[in-house]
Amino acid sequence: MPFGRRHREEKLAKGAPRASGAYPDGHVPLGTWLRLHGVDIITMALMAPAPSRSFPVYFADGQVVYPQFAYPLRKEIIPIWAAALIAFFVPFFFICLFQARRRSMNDLLTTTMGVLKSLITAAVFQVFIKWLIGGLRPHFYAVCRPSVPAGAAPSGNGFSSLMYDRRICTGDKKQINDALESMPSGHSTAAFAGLIFLSLYLNAQLKVMSAHNPAYWKMVLFFAPILGAVLIAGALTIDEFHNWYDVVAGGIIGSITAYIAFRQTFAAVFDFRFNHLLLPRSSSIFHHTPFIASGSSSPFFTYRDGAGMGLAGDQLSGEHLPFTREGGWGWGEEAYAGAPFDASGLNNGSAGLGGGYGGNNAPPRTGHGGNLGRAEAGVAQPHNGLAASGTIT
Repeated sequence: MPFGRRHREEKLAKGAPRASGAYPDGHVPLGTWLRLHGVDIITMALMAPAPSRSFPVYFADGQVVYPQFAYPLRKEIIPIWAAALIAFFVPFFFICLFQARRRSMNDLLTTTMGVLKSLITAAVFQVFIKWLIGGLRPHFYAVCRPSVPAGAAPSGNGFSSLMYDRRICTGDKKQINDALESMPSGHSTAAFAGLIFLSLYLNAQLKVMSAHNPAYWKMVLFFAPILGAVLIAGALTIDEFHNWYDVVAGGIIGSITAYIAFRQTFAAVFDFRFNHLLLPRSSSIFHHTPFIASGSSSPFFTYRDGAGMGLAGDQLSGEHLPFTREGGWGWGEEAYAGAPFDASGLNNGSAGLGGGYGGNNAPPRTGHGGNLGRAEAGVAQPHNGLAASGTIT
């Protein structure tokens, strides 16, 4: 059989590259972790982030054009700093709490990085939209205090001279700047970016949606962060700091970044067999030698020229390799094989990325894509708490 153990050993003997710096039990030294994730930390630091807009005030008959922007300036129910702290520290609390059983500094640091990736990406996204698009807050007129008398002939620009800009405002400059940056809601963006990530994390760790009927409190806990995000967002329409569409836009941005950040951190989002498995960071520009934390002696194949993609003697380059040279895959490493609905699960009954057999009608044979490949195959070879049949031990 071309994918047998003897074949793998022969490939390894012919010079297939091995990973170095391996440590047992998933332990990753802090210095190595910083080298592997240093680029992410620098990127986060670099991404830490005078609008103008035309608007009408009165019609020719003296009526206010947009009364929905004439609410009084009120005190925020939830300040932006409070929303940001909730969005980070509530997920961080549960990540720390679950270390009582997971007991991994790598898991703690990398999952926390996932939350930060979601929050920072969402924040930068909404800041640029505020700068480039923006919009009027519901209390804009109260903050602007336009120097246009009611009933006077329009003296602005545009059709019938109805349109003005911020030059007619006599209020506080800082408040006017803020009142011109309504869309999207920063509160909503932060709340959904952090708390949706937490909800996905709770689902993965507590197996709320899995192959059995879990305790009801797990479902309640799963929905609690979602409820919190909705309440934070909804409060902004009560204190009239945002329009409803600002809140919806912020929620969409935050939810998308949370989903992507979670999938970048873990092997799956909703597949209960794999969504608790932390994806490895094998290499970076600060750590070129592939790092496999489990201490596997099996070959590890990179995306570098001439490194091969699983077959000894392959000299792949150019269009056969991705643009990035970071990462790779290897037999015996769960996350490298890919989860269902990824590359290894696109075709029913076909071999996975690492050779694991997927599909409902796959024969009961041993896959060679690590635990994920064996789990797809339905082979009873439990390892490190993950049964090959897809159940969690």
